[in-house]
Amino acid sequence: MNDMSKPDAANPRFISYRVDDGVAWIMLNRPEVSNSQNYRLLNELDEQFRRAVDDDAVKCIVLGGEGKHFSAGHDLGSPEKDKHMERDRKLLWPSHLDRPGAELQYVLEQDAYLGLCRRWQEIPKPTIAMVQGACIAGGLMLAWVCDLIIAADNAFFQDPVVRMGVPGVEYFAHAFELPPRVARELLLLGERMPVERAYQLGMVNRIVPKDELRQEVERIAKDLGSRPAFGVTLTKQAINLVENLRGKHSAMDSQFHMHHLAHAHNQLVSGHLVSGLDAKAMAKANKGEG
Repeated sequence: MNDMSKPDAANPRFISYRVDDGVAWIMLNRPEVSNSQNYRLLNELDEQFRRAVDDDAVKCIVLGGEGKHFSAGHDLGSPEKDKHMERDRKLLWPSHLDRPGAELQYVLEQDAYLGLCRRWQEIPKPTIAMVQGACIAGGLMLAWVCDLIIAADNAFFQDPVVRMGVPGVEYFAHAFELPPRVARELLLLGERMPVERAYQLGMVNRIVPKDELRQEVERIAKDLGSRPAFGVTLTKQAINLVENLRGKHSAMDSQFHMHHLAHAHNQLVSGHLVSGLDAKAMAKANKGEG
């Protein structure tokens, strides 16, 4: 039996994992903080994606969140926030801990945010984001890397980080997921987008009553899993190719540099990466409470 105090790939702490009838259910498991993402959660998520890819019995992967919300985004200050801890690096970037100045955050986010999301979008098996409640900022990144987004009727989507003086999250897919003028609205106003509008604009594939969400996702996952696996992989590669021919990869690289110029600017003028806004202040602003 694994020691629960020492999570590993077979016994994660912030992610739950199970396989049922060819479907891997990978669930963010920090409901007490609305599944906000610390770096250990993201590392564990990468490990569980790898676990599902390596298991030939898995034909489709579902990514969801336990509790009321899919994900409230990156961890801005819970007791489990772990920016100043060493992390298991997934790409060939060095440790961020000894990097000077703006290089620290740049190196960290190149690996943990942009790098991991690009890696996950290229998973060869079909993936479904199962979204209920809040899908905010970093939550968008996790949903956007999946092939399909099936959402409950209480879901909403939001990227409010312009309030922090930052031009959107690191995996900058906004103008690929939405028409450019709507992407401007999502970013500049930072308001909640109801699931009905996200569906009308093509960002969400299906809206399902909340109490039927898991059942419908399971049905779709099993249907996807019945397709020839290599044909599914090639189809995913084809769509990814089209997006990259339209400039997605280059656009993200360019925005990532703007994102870190913003971080460096904020540090100079306010002494804080995100203009001093913590989780509590952002939550209040996101609800329109000023």
